Amino acid sequence: MSTQDGGELSAVGGRADAALRAVIVDDQALVRTGFRMLLMADGIEVVGEASTGGEAVAVVRRTRPNVVLMDIRMPEMDGIEATRRIVADAACDTRVIILTTYDLDEYVYAALSAGASGFLLKDVTPEHLTAAVRLVQASDALLAPNITRRLIERFAPRTSVRVAVHRDLSELTPRELEVLRLLATGLSNTELANHLTLSHATVKTHVARILSKLGLRDRVQAVVLAYETGLISPGEQPEPR
Repeated sequence: MSTQDGGELSAVGGRADAALRAVIVDDQALVRTGFRMLLMADGIEVVGEASTGGEAVAVVRRTRPNVVLMDIRMPEMDGIEATRRIVADAACDTRVIILTTYDLDEYVYAALSAGASGFLLKDVTPEHLTAAVRLVQASDALLAPNITRRLIERFAPRTSVRVAVHRDLSELTPRELEVLRLLATGLSNTELANHLTLSHATVKTHVARILSKLGLRDRVQAVVLAYETGLISPGEQPEPR
């Protein structure tokens, strides 16, 4: 069973699926227990728990899970710093889902900037929780682009002068820059296809190439990068065609 000091777990009950492994990080034991039971009941193997950010980093390095459910406010090291360290580990392909009590919390924006793939409110339904873990494990972003944009518009630094465009953006073609800019305004792939008069498959290819060239994990990180580099400003909307 689990321990508060971040020890490994053995899955008990449920339909354990070795292909989907999760770690739960929260400083409240009851919260961890509740999430563990929900995940295991849906066949997701819980391979570790932690009660602090430091413990989380250690458990992830040891167990190499697919997904981490990460609380933000914890003693010693918070979930933002833990997320940053986990994502920075080149040998680890773990995705992080932030758990928060408050929608549009400034800490959530900071965590997304640190490399998290999305966030969930702690009152999430069991069905939404397990679906979110599977979605992120499949290399997709948990947040819809418009939700990410709403977060960034509220918490990104507001300035009348755009910062210098990140040098990595120079690797993108003019079309890819256009797709990234539109993606950051909250358009889905279908909306991008309609706006640009392209096929859905072509749009997916453009998005995949953007992520690959910029070394990003998902659309969430692409949206954050577009705002932080000044490619798009808070409140900017796609121009009608």
